[in-house]
Amino acid sequence: MHTIFLRKLFLFAAAMLACLVQSQAAPMNIVVLYADDWRHDTLGVAGNPVVKTPNLDRLSGEGVRFTRTCVTTSICGVSRATLFTGQWMSRHGNKAFAAFDTPWAETYPGLLRAKGYFTGHIGKWHNGTFPAKEYDFGRSYSGTHWTKMPDGRRVHVTQRNEDDAMEFLKTRPADKPFCLTLAFFATHAEDQNPEQYLPQPQSMELYKDITVPVPPNATEESWKRMPPFFDNTNEGRKRWTWRFDTPEKYQKMMKNYYRLATEVDTVCGRVLEELKKQGLLDNTLVIFTTDNGYFHAEHGLADKWYPHQESIRVPLIIRDPRMPAEKRGTTDDSFTLNADLAPTILAATGTAAPERMQGRDIAPLYLAKEKPEWRTEYFYEHAALKKIIPASEALVRKDWKYMFWPDHNFEQLFDLTADPREENDLARDPAQAGRLAEMRARFAELKSAAK
Repeated sequence: MHTIFLRKLFLFAAAMLACLVQSQAAPMNIVVLYADDWRHDTLGVAGNPVVKTPNLDRLSGEGVRFTRTCVTTSICGVSRATLFTGQWMSRHGNKAFAAFDTPWAETYPGLLRAKGYFTGHIGKWHNGTFPAKEYDFGRSYSGTHWTKMPDGRRVHVTQRNEDDAMEFLKTRPADKPFCLTLAFFATHAEDQNPEQYLPQPQSMELYKDITVPVPPNATEESWKRMPPFFDNTNEGRKRWTWRFDTPEKYQKMMKNYYRLATEVDTVCGRVLEELKKQGLLDNTLVIFTTDNGYFHAEHGLADKWYPHQESIRVPLIIRDPRMPAEKRGTTDDSFTLNADLAPTILAATGTAAPERMQGRDIAPLYLAKEKPEWRTEYFYEHAALKKIIPASEALVRKDWKYMFWPDHNFEQLFDLTADPREENDLARDPAQAGRLAEMRARFAELKSAAK
């Protein structure tokens, strides 16, 4: 009898210990790998015939790659504000590079720090003055590819990103979960430098003997099909002359751009390896994405801003420890947005999203047994900048797109199935009058909802 009693007591204690361990399971860590000016196809795994991104390709094989991810505003500062707040520009209030209006306590770093997370931001900020006091580990810098450090060393910005990320991971408190946003400056151009893209010396052998394919619509004819108010004062056209106005310049610029991308990929690989070395990778939500897409001379343009596919579509890879094995290495073409990332991060950590956060948790797309109903369209917006970048708005669907240029009261309509490069504007086609009216009305509804 005594033996039976002891056995029952042992089993009860073991069960209680198991419950205790389960209840005290380490909260999920967060790492956001956030590149700059990469569009959706600047990845080997996405079919790019030139750029080498083996580490991100491997991350894609361990997670889900979302192939229809878009930004709600295609510019550095605004998109970053949307990342932190989960809100459209119309709500968070940053129309370029100023501070956003949303209280810091309603951002994902603010909410997680209040919950006991060790929070870090490394690299580009671009939302007014960097709020260093709001982070446990905060280092903000961008704008140039090479920097002279206080000790006299000349360091590339991507190497500096790596050094700071390693310091964060190796010196963080071991008894706290952490949230790190690693915001690379690459592949952003150094705008005031005629060289534009300045990779590290060890990368210069990459792509040396390759001819980078030129997009079919990187032509003068495509430029002439842009709205009539697009002229040589347009900032996108001006930057095209900096980078792409001769075949020789195009090859040089694109090769250096891809070299910068591969350097970022290398650092992403080292961060992932450090997580694995510390035994943290399988308790860390890893997200790779970028702030906006990028014109590679399509439509006779450079940079971003406008609602065209090249500008608004971005890569998104999510490696989530909760993900079932059958989902790993898959792709998903659901319409996901940069506004979805903050609520996704919060939900993964068991943190309630603020009521005014407008994005949606992406995780049910890969965790739920049955795929949830999901958006089939979204509202895009971009404010005007000094008349050199006209304001633009759009209703974006997978098969059709309605563009509106509010400064000029000018509409465009594109059939993305038949015309994926957006060369044939159908807004003045009588056969599309009904579709134009329907999309114009729906556009107005979604624009109102974004406020």
